[in-house]
Amino acid sequence: MSVVADTRPLDLLADFPAIPTGWAYLDTAATAQKPRPVLDAIARGYGETYATVHRGVYQRSADMTLAFEASRTRVATFIGGKPEEIIFVRGATEGINLVAQCWAGTQLKAGDRILLSTLEHHSNIVPWQMVAERVGAAIDVIPLTADHRIDLDAMAAMITPAHKLVALAHVSNVLGSVLDAKRATEIAHSVGAKILLDGCQAVPRLPVDVAGIGCDFYVFSGHKLYGPTGIGVLWGRYDLLDAMPPWQGGGSMIDRVTFERTTYAPPPGRFEAGTPHIVGVVGLHAAVDYVAGIGLERIYAHETALVRAARDALTQVNSVRLFGPDDSAGIVSFAVEGVHPHDVATILDEGNVAIRAGHHCAQPLMDALGVSATARASFGVYNGAADIAALVKGIERVTRIFG
Repeated sequence: MSVVADTRPLDLLADFPAIPTGWAYLDTAATAQKPRPVLDAIARGYGETYATVHRGVYQRSADMTLAFEASRTRVATFIGGKPEEIIFVRGATEGINLVAQCWAGTQLKAGDRILLSTLEHHSNIVPWQMVAERVGAAIDVIPLTADHRIDLDAMAAMITPAHKLVALAHVSNVLGSVLDAKRATEIAHSVGAKILLDGCQAVPRLPVDVAGIGCDFYVFSGHKLYGPTGIGVLWGRYDLLDAMPPWQGGGSMIDRVTFERTTYAPPPGRFEAGTPHIVGVVGLHAAVDYVAGIGLERIYAHETALVRAARDALTQVNSVRLFGPDDSAGIVSFAVEGVHPHDVATILDEGNVAIRAGHHCAQPLMDALGVSATARASFGVYNGAADIAALVKGIERVTRIFG
């Protein structure tokens, strides 16, 4: 990916009122802090412009409906799709479950196979296991390369016409390794399989073009994109969505209801039963605008520099083991020899450094790495050199305490 000429460090901390001076927030991979434009959009949505959508004939409702649908159009533009292909869900987990139930649950049969990778988040494992158990399908797992990437050569060697679905992380939430999504899609399509990509860690920092990638489904969560919690996106090829049965029944997703028979609305309405997270959708629009205003190429360059600096510094600390590739996207996972990651995180917290410690909802990956858990520092647009210095200082304190 090319990087634009403007690679100056970002100076955006003032946009994030929830980050006090002296607090190094390094848990963005779990959830990103919210900038003022998003907070303002949410406050306006509830405090000034709130009304239901799609149902009221009064002006406030019509205006809120326009804002709601404007967000759908903005999200579509952001990832290279079409508005009618954007389904608003609670988050990536719900989006994956929707595809698992409404596509895989109706298309797969006994003897079919699903292909995942070793580094997947539990939300991209468990829904497929549930479907496989119900229909009699089987799951195969792509191994990792020596530098902790999904091994696409192995994928190409192991995929068969029996594989009907491939589901992979675009960027690993533990290792930060970036998938060659276009090649993965080409491999899946070579045997007629559909492919779903988990973009939770990709959309906040990488330009995503679902049409260019050629994938069939793409999911992400708003709260990792500096937006509200409780809102996410499932993008799907329209022909696939149009052939899928509804996810849930209720208001808004219908065409005509009688006690004898119900007909359903076309996508995306078919999959958006009930009153939606109206203000969450508006807040997501503000988050997309905020990130796009900075520039994804610039965000990627900023976070890549932080990852490089953090890995270089931690390499100099005795007993620290690093995981993932050197060019990981926004994430540095590590372990301190002889110290449980929870203890590492607790000691860091005493120094006002917030990181994640645990299995990161990726227990099969932990097994593959030979550890029960890792510590993870993950970066956002608000981080800078001072945060890395605080992290390293805290790790040095850990080694002194347990040394």
